[in-house]
Amino acid sequence: MSLVHSIALEETVKIDRVIDHIVGTEEGPTMVFFGGIHGNEPAGVFALRQVFDEIRSKKLSVKGEIYAISGNLGALETHQRFQQEDLNRIWFPDRIEDIIEKKKIHHEEENELSQLYLLIQDILENSNPPFYFLDLHTTSSDTTPFMILNDSLLNRKYGSNYPLPIILGIEEYLKGALLSYINELGYVSLGFESGQHDDEKAIRNSVDFIRYSLALTQSLDVTEKEKELLREKISNTSNDSYRFYEIYHQHDIGPENDFEMFPGFSNFQKVPKGVSLALVDGVELKTTKRRQIFMPLYQKQGNEGFYFIRPIPKIWLWLSKELRRVKVDHILVKLPGVEWADGKKDTLVVDQRIARFFAKSFLHLLGYRARRSDKIHLMAKNRERASKSNEYTNALWFNQ
Repeated sequence: MSLVHSIALEETVKIDRVIDHIVGTEEGPTMVFFGGIHGNEPAGVFALRQVFDEIRSKKLSVKGEIYAISGNLGALETHQRFQQEDLNRIWFPDRIEDIIEKKKIHHEEENELSQLYLLIQDILENSNPPFYFLDLHTTSSDTTPFMILNDSLLNRKYGSNYPLPIILGIEEYLKGALLSYINELGYVSLGFESGQHDDEKAIRNSVDFIRYSLALTQSLDVTEKEKELLREKISNTSNDSYRFYEIYHQHDIGPENDFEMFPGFSNFQKVPKGVSLALVDGVELKTTKRRQIFMPLYQKQGNEGFYFIRPIPKIWLWLSKELRRVKVDHILVKLPGVEWADGKKDTLVVDQRIARFFAKSFLHLLGYRARRSDKIHLMAKNRERASKSNEYTNALWFNQ
């Protein structure tokens, strides 16, 4: 049991790892919501409590199962992003094996991972598909709500049902995230960023997002009119009209770097050439051309200073979908300098001395994101092979 405080609501609550769990009277999907993976982001926790309390008090009809799960309990209690290490940067298969199988737990975040991992495995083994994993976050800067997806066609198809900006490609820069781990298991998974950390609007936006998600997946029995009203409320929270963006640059903060973001920047802001963004080790970092900034860091903890994003043209999205459907990558491995990393056929190894035409942007079209590279080789992983799309074919959103 942990005490979690909301500055926005001036309220403190007691929570367990499972904030709440409701089993419906009819068959349906399994919805899993996470709140507070970062301890200075309690908005998701309070939003989940509100929605689940509402379902119980109004005795709303639930189909399937819905879970509300807290993330970093220790960090939530102290209202800091993490205690020793970012819980949302350590979800690597080899590290999970060390923690779970070999019991090598060195600090509190690894203990939190152990508990979350075992809970997720229990849900996957004992609940019914289709599974949805939705992670509620907030940002340190002012923001319009948006979603972050790992780039698989299944995720894209599901995410397109939300009238919100969608960011693709963060998995190429941000390693070890919980949702990346879950997406590699083949399930729908996405992150929702509802607003600034201690803004009451972030809680309201999360509440609307949860309600609409339950309606979209038919976990709650609502009319089409009620669902459209929920969709409209979400749409009205966003002032960004463009749907899909991709990340193409991340500014890393090293352990020895002194980083300070200059004030006044917000998500999706277009910044002209020559504008000072941050002070890095006493030197001003300026834009070298016009940029669109994303997730500027205005908190002490964190290793990512900011990102640059750009809109993805609709024709590019269509082309990538068609190329993935016909599995063009199976043809490419017949070319010199390109081969599968192993028998799973989900990771390409590209010798860039030979296959010089292989730019990252081309690999992105095929659903690959670079995971490791050196001066000679580029290794890129594809999530399409793992997608359990067949488990979602009866969902209403899948067939629209």
